[in-house]
Amino acid sequence: MMIRRAGRDDVPAVLALLDGATEWLVARGRIDQWGTAPHSTSPRRVEQITGFADDHGLWVAQTNDRVVGALAVGAAMEYVPPATEPELYVRLLVTDRASAGQNIGGTLLDHARGLAREDGVHLLRVDCFAGGDGALVRYYERQGFTRDVAFAVPRINEPDWPGQVLAQRL
Repeated sequence: MMIRRAGRDDVPAVLALLDGATEWLVARGRIDQWGTAPHSTSPRRVEQITGFADDHGLWVAQTNDRVVGALAVGAAMEYVPPATEPELYVRLLVTDRASAGQNIGGTLLDHARGLAREDGVHLLRVDCFAGGDGALVRYYERQGFTRDVAFAVPRINEPDWPGQVLAQRL
């Protein structure tokens, strides 16, 4: 597997990964995290992923010229409490569900750790969906993160989206 900086040309492949992850969640009745609509049809999501690429914080994992994972790093998302020290924030982590079990997410998180160390930063944070059975929070804990602060994102005509910020000292 090779990890490389992604550009605008990679945005459709990243959106396809997000669409695949949503399909996987929907098939398991887990619609609270991302809903049911494809990310590739959301102008807001397309703009967000394109912005990650334009900011040079988007990375992709490839095997045999196929994108199997994506990582975006940069400043913390606006909906989470700010850090009290310099940090690198994982803004997106998604992997190809057909490649599950190959540690693509772990490898991308290792890449993020390396980027933080290169910048002399000793804090890596990420946030994730904290609802459902808590599986995603437990995934990040297995990756060496600890729970920091819980938060909720208000939504119109829907329950608040429950989130969890997790942190890792480097």
